[in-house]
Amino acid sequence: MSREPGTGPEMKLQQLEYVLEIVRQGFHISGAASSLYTSQPSVSRQLQQFEEELGFAIFERSRNHIEGLTPAGEIVVEIAKRIMSDVGALASLKDDLLASNRGTLTIATTHTVANYVLPAVIRSFIKAYPEVQVVLIQSDPEGICTLVDEGTADLAIGTDALSAHPRLVELPCFTLDRVVVVPAGHPLLEKDPITLEDVAEYPIITYDRHFSGYWKVRAAFESAGLEPKVALSAIDAGVCKTYVSAGLGIAVLTSVTFDAERDTGLRAIPASHIFQSSTTSIKLRANTFLRPYLLDFVRQVSPRLTPELVRELVHRGPEASERAATLPAQQTARRR
Repeated sequence: MSREPGTGPEMKLQQLEYVLEIVRQGFHISGAASSLYTSQPSVSRQLQQFEEELGFAIFERSRNHIEGLTPAGEIVVEIAKRIMSDVGALASLKDDLLASNRGTLTIATTHTVANYVLPAVIRSFIKAYPEVQVVLIQSDPEGICTLVDEGTADLAIGTDALSAHPRLVELPCFTLDRVVVVPAGHPLLEKDPITLEDVAEYPIITYDRHFSGYWKVRAAFESAGLEPKVALSAIDAGVCKTYVSAGLGIAVLTSVTFDAERDTGLRAIPASHIFQSSTTSIKLRANTFLRPYLLDFVRQVSPRLTPELVRELVHRGPEASERAATLPAQQTARRR
């Protein structure tokens, strides 16, 4: 039986793709058309047909301009993301089944994890899987979750995101304790142990506010009724240490970022007793296809996350994060 033009399943997928691209382009149809290498009238026509078939509007409009999503449109976008992610998994399934040791592993991660935790893991992984291309995408904790949620990355590794991502399963790996990094000879080196009052006397260099570490440091001071003098914030611990060396202040960083041999002229003072540690977790899409080499990579990052456990949690869906959260994070991460 033949189908009417525009009603086949291929066209439905194209319509979903158009809707998602309009959202990604800030609700600009012209931007979506350009990104999709098609014309603006074509996108508008497909969108109109799709809304007519659904029987409700996806987008709020004002004078023929799209202003945002309707409540029903928000649901459509959530469903569209899941469908397009699953379609992408199906497209690569044949190759994955035929060549379990070949492919691409795209990892979204933070600067700290990329620079100080993953090098030895990736070196070992590449040795075991020479035909798997590893792609690293660096962003803040919120950004890496979004990359996995959208299907751009296979997994994310980082600390707590500041907003919820209900479609992702979170697997705690290890904790990151904090230290105060100071120049050699700094007066704080004579304190044993240091206190929040001691730290508050000096200009502080810390992580950017998009990182949970920033807010945990702020929370420690606020609970003690102190106002820290934040001189500088950055997304990279290496940048923070550079400005400590330049004499602009002291830095509150995770202990894994300090190397006594490399960070010459600097000293690290343990501060886990005054600043809360952060948990580093792996985030995966619920019900995603788990390639064997992805499971092995996860196990190398955190040996307790066995393939059997990861399969169980991921295929259980988003509610599995509640169970995963009850699993204690592994040992404090050491520099790798």
